[in-house]
Amino acid sequence: MLDALGLGGVPVTVAVSLLVALAWFVSLAGTVLTSGAPARGGVFVVALAASWAGTRVLVRPLSRLFPQDRPATRGDFVGRVCVIRTGRVTADFGQAEVTAEDGSTATVQVRTAEPEPGLTAGRTALIFDYDAVGEHFLVAPFDPPSTGV
Repeated sequence: MLDALGLGGVPVTVAVSLLVALAWFVSLAGTVLTSGAPARGGVFVVALAASWAGTRVLVRPLSRLFPQDRPATRGDFVGRVCVIRTGRVTADFGQAEVTAEDGSTATVQVRTAEPEPGLTAGRTALIFDYDAVGEHFLVAPFDPPSTGV
């Protein structure tokens, strides 16, 4: 709804706060500058219009401070290391646990492009592709480098 009014790009609380603050200021100034009931009735309409216009002007530069989050996709797991959770991974069977960028974990369906007898439970693998048709990830064995401490 805010986008339709030209006030999108910022959180609702920011847009509403600006609307209220500007309307209050314009109505306060309008009541001080005018006298009589008919003129003050017009102050209400002017305050609403001025607060909407002012908020619309202020929202544009403020929207750069609130970047739009990109929704997470399955492709975000490509390039990550996972841990095999099933007894084996074949061309048509397997699951692994992968950690997302935010620290959460997910159990995903994994497959191998070629038979890999070493991909068993507890082994690490590298996710190198996502098959959208089969809705699974392609993995290859991966041994993380030792730190040699």
